[in-house]
Amino acid sequence: MHSAVNKPLVWMVILMGCYGPAVKAGEILESVWRGTGSTRNAAGPLTILSWNIERGLNLPGIEAVLEQHAPHVALLQEVDLNARRTGRKNIAADLARRFHMHWAFAVEFEELGQGDSSSPAYVGQAVLSYLPIRSARILRFKEQSSFWQPRWFIPDWGIFQRRRGGRMALIAELASKEGPLIVYDTHLESQGSEKRRLRQVEEIIADAAKHASTAPVVIAGDFNTRRRPSPVISRLQEAGFRQAAGSEKSTSARGAALDWIFVRGPLTFREGSVLSDVKASDHYPLKVRLSIKR
Repeated sequence: MHSAVNKPLVWMVILMGCYGPAVKAGEILESVWRGTGSTRNAAGPLTILSWNIERGLNLPGIEAVLEQHAPHVALLQEVDLNARRTGRKNIAADLARRFHMHWAFAVEFEELGQGDSSSPAYVGQAVLSYLPIRSARILRFKEQSSFWQPRWFIPDWGIFQRRRGGRMALIAELASKEGPLIVYDTHLESQGSEKRRLRQVEEIIADAAKHASTAPVVIAGDFNTRRRPSPVISRLQEAGFRQAAGSEKSTSARGAALDWIFVRGPLTFREGSVLSDVKASDHYPLKVRLSIKR
């Protein structure tokens, strides 16, 4: 962190409850923003929910789903911060405040068509948790698409989705009663071939290998898988991850199987499901009940 105040980002420090010095614009993509809530360590299985919330466009609908299913941990993708399309809200902090949860947020992209130079807009991933968040970090993929990059001949209008940044996974270590739980809140690239997504998931697998084989690890999110069967899914299974939720049929309103939850280590799971009756986003939430066995 730098002590020099970057005026366009002062709003972000206040808005996100980060009570330290402002960061430079170039550092925003490598910063994880966090807030504290209530700790509710479950005595039994943990409910994990993973969901691409389509920027938070239907915030009341998203809140209703979280209230109904009451997850201990929610891994959210496409979460807006200060974007025009979602009313300049801080979606992650608003949801965390609504449910009194600990939270972490990391920027995937600066959305050039949703903000301006004095008040930039972002989209990213958020972890909401009743388990304390012991640490959080970003795995920014080396494998990226140039599709979203700004170009001089394309105006920064919202419809063109010009962006700065890149796909990533937000990695958090949560403190459960049984010990640390590692979660990878993942958003793989939607543009390009399955080979690109496969290279991105290889980066996740390599990062997860840094943790002991006995550590419980969850990899979940919007994988943007297109082929059936997908080599992305096959590769995770080859690396020892077990499918806990997801579908070869559909996890989105567009009829594609895009979203998955995988686990590794001393985790048992049941009641993995795709909540296909939910209409608050263009993706359906995934829900699973996990138990950590030490």
